[in-house]
Amino acid sequence: MSTGFFLLLLLMLCASSVRAQRRIDFISIDCGSPSKLYEDTDTNITYSPDGDYIDTGINQNISSEFMYPKNPNLPLPLSDLRSFPQGNKNCYTLKPEAGNGSLNLIRATFLYGNYDGENKLPEFDLYLGVNFWSTVRFENASDIVTKEILGFAESNTVDICLINKGLGTPFISALEFRPLNGSTYGTEFGTSASLVLIERLDIGQGNGTGRYGDDVYDRIWSRHSSPSWDPVSTSSSITTYENGYRVPLEVIRTAATPQNASEPLDLYWNTTDMNAQFYVFMYFAEVEKLGKNQSRKFNISLNGSPLFGPFTPRYLQADVISNSRVLVGKDHEISLHKTEDSSLPPILNAVEVFQVMQLVESPTYGEDADAIKNVKTTYQIKKIWAGDPCGPRNFSWEGLECNYSISLPRIISLDLSNNNLTGPVPQFLEELKSLTLLNLKGNQLSGSVPNALRERSEAGLLVLSVDTKNLCGSGSCKKKKKIVAPIVASLVAALAVVIVLMLVWKLRRKRESGTEAEPFNKTAIASKKCQFTHEEVLDITKNLQTSIGKGGFGTVYHGCMKDGTQVAVKMLSASSTQGPREFQTEAELLMRIHHRNLASFIGYCDDANNLALIYEYMANGNLKNSLSDAERSSQMTWETRLHIAINAAQGLEYLHHGCKPPIVHRDVKTANILLSENLEAKIADFGLSKVFASDIETQVVSTVMGTAGYLDPEYYNCQRLNEKSDVYSFGVVLLELITGQPAVIKSDEVIHIVTWVSSELEKRELKSVVDQRMQEEFDEHSVWKALEIAMACTTSTSQHRVTMDVVLSELKNCLEMELSRHRERTPTSTEELRAAFGPYNHSSPEVLSMCTDSTNVDSVTGPFPR
Repeated sequence: MSTGFFLLLLLMLCASSVRAQRRIDFISIDCGSPSKLYEDTDTNITYSPDGDYIDTGINQNISSEFMYPKNPNLPLPLSDLRSFPQGNKNCYTLKPEAGNGSLNLIRATFLYGNYDGENKLPEFDLYLGVNFWSTVRFENASDIVTKEILGFAESNTVDICLINKGLGTPFISALEFRPLNGSTYGTEFGTSASLVLIERLDIGQGNGTGRYGDDVYDRIWSRHSSPSWDPVSTSSSITTYENGYRVPLEVIRTAATPQNASEPLDLYWNTTDMNAQFYVFMYFAEVEKLGKNQSRKFNISLNGSPLFGPFTPRYLQADVISNSRVLVGKDHEISLHKTEDSSLPPILNAVEVFQVMQLVESPTYGEDADAIKNVKTTYQIKKIWAGDPCGPRNFSWEGLECNYSISLPRIISLDLSNNNLTGPVPQFLEELKSLTLLNLKGNQLSGSVPNALRERSEAGLLVLSVDTKNLCGSGSCKKKKKIVAPIVASLVAALAVVIVLMLVWKLRRKRESGTEAEPFNKTAIASKKCQFTHEEVLDITKNLQTSIGKGGFGTVYHGCMKDGTQVAVKMLSASSTQGPREFQTEAELLMRIHHRNLASFIGYCDDANNLALIYEYMANGNLKNSLSDAERSSQMTWETRLHIAINAAQGLEYLHHGCKPPIVHRDVKTANILLSENLEAKIADFGLSKVFASDIETQVVSTVMGTAGYLDPEYYNCQRLNEKSDVYSFGVVLLELITGQPAVIKSDEVIHIVTWVSSELEKRELKSVVDQRMQEEFDEHSVWKALEIAMACTTSTSQHRVTMDVVLSELKNCLEMELSRHRERTPTSTEELRAAFGPYNHSSPEVLSMCTDSTNVDSVTGPFPR
């Protein structure tokens, strides 16, 4: 055999080896597939089921009407999917072989295909780690939506997260991960930004897709041509190995030139966001053998300003040109125009356009993240703990609170109560150095508390809540019972004497001061971290300078912590209708329940006779005042009111079904729903709340407490309290949001809102019920459905009322109806925008006027001729 044959064989083997290695580097996931590994015959890519990458979600199949043989071109990975009806954040965790710092292409694909039989198109957000990537929207049930991003791995794992926005259940059909050459796709931002793909085009008349086998990175190239362009191509081989971009041969072999040699070749796109940032990567190779008297030389400009040039493509050699500085603005026109000494027009073979997504959020501090993930693994926590523990912001793990005021978020509060945990308290909890609250109650832990945690608790740096039955504070657990028993007996006797003396002393002091207060069990919520002196409270509130409200507990004052955090301080007054018992109930509850729609607890004061609770400050006060204020309520659209209702419903649903054991609020009303600066609603005032003894307890006999107008009539008459009592109160709140009327309407006669709405609904006239200040700017179907929900909440008997999880689901449907009304007015889908692509023409106003949501890459229109 000849030497040439052996060289050819060696090259073929090397190529095969590189190709096989690249396939090993790939991560290709058929989301929702229950089967084993399989090779897709269309792409020769091996796909795996997603069980190794995620532990939440449900496997689903798309409807048969969208599958083979009715849809013969359907890619195999899109016939099934994984949906996520539970939890607001669900994440896939991938482990790239190259690890931390590697550059990767990540592609997520979605096909709704009416998998749930509801025929309701969802909308949800996609995140890469803790940073926003894109919003997923659909035009119709057969719409295939693909999102692609180039980003650097910030650790040895990469999280791709789906966020539920309340607009339908998130799902995903396929997820693909492709390592890239780290020297490619450089930007001035380095590793602090990702590039979201806008378009990747094979210019000319190519026939392939550029997927794996042709493109070593498995990029998908869309064929693109224009009537105003002349296609040119070659069958010769083109060198693409000189740079790391490795444009596939089938893509670089085809190109286009302007039909009129004196005219430029233009690329145009626009967006509504004047601060949007872009990078363009243009690929060139001369595919025609030029004669001695022929030349091709051109300049590249942006909006008339020089960008690059003059440039001469090399014959059968691939080159890439990109902007060294980011392109900023709404309108972008890139022109390739020949120089005066060029005999041939410009040429373009391929192009990629990306929008910059800067990494504005930081992941959780590494040691904290590792420690809490060890907790999850060790105890097999049955919560939806997915992705980064603290991020994205507002989507931290359930039971966690984080400090975001520093460069890397730190975990400051961890609630692991009532999780049936067994075994010793894990040593790695000591690694959570910023932890100020740790609740381990309601578990079967045994042994001793790790020394570091115990010492921090004794120093007042950590609020540690544990069951003392099986846990001890130190190594004294190992001592023999015959030694422990006498000591314990002595301590108990001494403690009894001390308690009696303290009670006598405290009772005498209260009598001397002229006030007879209920005994307050301070040890139940002991926390030096959360406890403030009366002097500190006076300093925080500047001597109770600014009153921002009053309630049954007393007056609420505006305050400011030393770090600048604004707070609301609720002071117990001598004439308060509530007392220390309610104070203690609220403080205890707030120290162990954590949800973004429950008012955050900062601390308390129990200094002599001065009792105070300190909350986060809510800039827009309570919902009652907002609805009663004519100017503020007129600015509250139906969409805004639905968001408020959903926020409040989420808080109540957490109390009823997310807390173990469940909690009934007992005083749900508009005055106890607080609004943040951006009108996010949070439930407050837990002084009357009732904790059930266990998950299986459905109701208790309890003294009637609450507010007139919101009280469940069955609870009022029979004193039987259950979660449906809160449902009734919430139904009244919902009616107030819809009508703008108070719970008890006082005009010529006093009438309850439920009675008034019932009589008005008999007329079947929506206008007579809905708040006139919304000026009929709403979807009528949405309002009617909300009214049905409210009436289902306020039936006289609890067994006929819906539960809060049903209420929440139905309210989200109401919001989807209202948002659909907005979408019908403004085209926002990717397909609509891409259908509008056309040649840049100063005389075509329809091209210039295209615009959509500026917060999403879908807002980009253009950039290329049809």
